[in-house]
Amino acid sequence: MKTGIIILAAGESTRLGYPKQIAKYKDKTLLQLAIDAANGCEAHKRVLVLGANRDEIKKTFPGASIPNIPNPHYQKGMSSSLKIGLEYMLKFDEPDQVIIMLCDQPFVDAKLLNKLIATQEKEGKGIVACAYSKTVGVPILFGKAYFQELMELKGDEGAKKIALAHEEDLVTISFPKGKIDIDTEEDLQQLKN
Repeated sequence: MKTGIIILAAGESTRLGYPKQIAKYKDKTLLQLAIDAANGCEAHKRVLVLGANRDEIKKTFPGASIPNIPNPHYQKGMSSSLKIGLEYMLKFDEPDQVIIMLCDQPFVDAKLLNKLIATQEKEGKGIVACAYSKTVGVPILFGKAYFQELMELKGDEGAKKIALAHEEDLVTISFPKGKIDIDTEEDLQQLKN
């Protein structure tokens, strides 16, 4: 099975006041942590979708380290980035499954992404999601059967909506630290403490 990874990092970070992609944790930017996780795991292909503050963000990581594409419509919400990333994957890489991840979950690492892939192999389900805070969420793996539904998401609808609509084909892995994401300066300070 060919696995692709789409990192969604096009948001405006309005609550933080500056691009969260370049916020630092343990001497690395949040985006670099996400890129390292994607590059370090057993996926075959990866792509990074940038939008707001793209030029500023691009200066903070080696461009050759991951293919990156712009989402000129990032203001239309997260689904627009997901679509652009998936279109790119389907055009160039033809994956059998994709993992969707964000750049603001500092505890996502290659080991977790490998666990999503391994769980799919073992369980044979079409969706493998992370479980935290009594719900499911990203990073999340979708098999080919769900690509069309992912392309039909609108606005800020996330992949979670599709996962919950297909619980019979969903398996989860426990990731309690998945609830930690960075939206505000307070979140960042709590993380550092």
